[in-house]
Amino acid sequence: MRFLIFIVLFFVIFSCSGAYDPLDPTGNVTVKWDIMSWTADGYVAIVTLFNFQTFRHFMKPGWTIGWTWAKKEIIWSINGAQAVEQGDCSKFKANIPHSCKRSPAVVDLLPGAPFNQQFGNCCKGGVVAAWGQDPSAAVSQFQITVGLSGTSNKTVKLPKSFTLLGPGPGYTCGPPKMVPSTKFLTPDGLRRTQALLTWNVTCTYSQFMARKNPSCCVSLSSFYNQILTPCPTCACGCQNNGTCVNGDSRILQLPVGNTTRKDNSSLLQCTHHMCPVRVHWHVKVNYKEYWRVKIAITNFNYMKNFSTWTLVVQHPNLNNVTQVFSFEYKPLIAYDSINDTAMFYGMKNYNDELMEAGPLGNLQSEVLLQKNQNTFTFKQGWAFPRKVYFNGDECMLPPPDTYPFLPNSAHGSSHFFSMLISTLIFLLTYIW
Repeated sequence: MRFLIFIVLFFVIFSCSGAYDPLDPTGNVTVKWDIMSWTADGYVAIVTLFNFQTFRHFMKPGWTIGWTWAKKEIIWSINGAQAVEQGDCSKFKANIPHSCKRSPAVVDLLPGAPFNQQFGNCCKGGVVAAWGQDPSAAVSQFQITVGLSGTSNKTVKLPKSFTLLGPGPGYTCGPPKMVPSTKFLTPDGLRRTQALLTWNVTCTYSQFMARKNPSCCVSLSSFYNQILTPCPTCACGCQNNGTCVNGDSRILQLPVGNTTRKDNSSLLQCTHHMCPVRVHWHVKVNYKEYWRVKIAITNFNYMKNFSTWTLVVQHPNLNNVTQVFSFEYKPLIAYDSINDTAMFYGMKNYNDELMEAGPLGNLQSEVLLQKNQNTFTFKQGWAFPRKVYFNGDECMLPPPDTYPFLPNSAHGSSHFFSMLISTLIFLLTYIW
């Protein structure tokens, strides 16, 4: 019976936590589909992607939205995006559709797309900011003309089985749901109009579904202890050991084409943790009323830059941040009574891109925090973060018993006592 209860709890916990993040409990991606007008055999719709996630964004090569048509619909044309495949359109002789796929997949256009192919918030290569970082850049949009679909509210059928890649797996989308029609302002801003029909699709992210292992790790150090606590060994899995390279490898001296900067390729530097990104937290200085932390982010991927990156840290003293140097800072208050989480991100056009591994592949900042004399302590690892996220994915922290300890702490005393006993045993052995 106990075993059965354990199994049930296991599945409940992991099924709920898979798409639920306690630091972003309402975060989701909403795809809004607004039918604006009817055509001879279908309709024209505006499809808008809202990234309501607080600290997870879509980076290169961007989002991909897919679905399955309810009937035998086709895509006559798209502005602001394009279908990945055209499919079999051989039965159309004169007017060739943009895509005849039963389950089409659509991607954003690249910056610089011809003006007559653009639409609204398009043409960013699928890159969409997090809502908590920049709401104005957390939207992507395209216009689609659908045929063979029906030409009224009663004959149109909602697509089904929506999928979202951003750029890799991890998102699960629910079924489309009818909602009140969206209201719009005309381009001149003088009149209001509304969609003929609107439905929403809500997609949520699960790090467990996205990848087997973490994609980042955390190392720790402090001014009061010479010991540096490294990232755990194989924190991000060691399955790439055979394909990693050392910093002096000849492969890195070969010319690299621009295409490697556009895909999701990975060429990692050989490390004991095998993580693409490491976050280092260093307790730097202790003042009477303040204390200072240095944060360093290092990229170990030789083929990937991280643009519009985000770093989220949870620590009880982040409710009293006095100053942040060289990073932008925003408190994240997921629950009204708790203010222990902060989001850091780069200053635009200064350090908002973490470059590939190498001399330029790191970013640093310092944070000055005011002490709460009732709770502040350096004992038992209190000065180190509880959780760390990079680009929306939780990083692996070292085990708590490996944290740098105070020299006069119990851990330090036991270590000294062990050294003393070892020395006495050695002396006794030498005398005898």
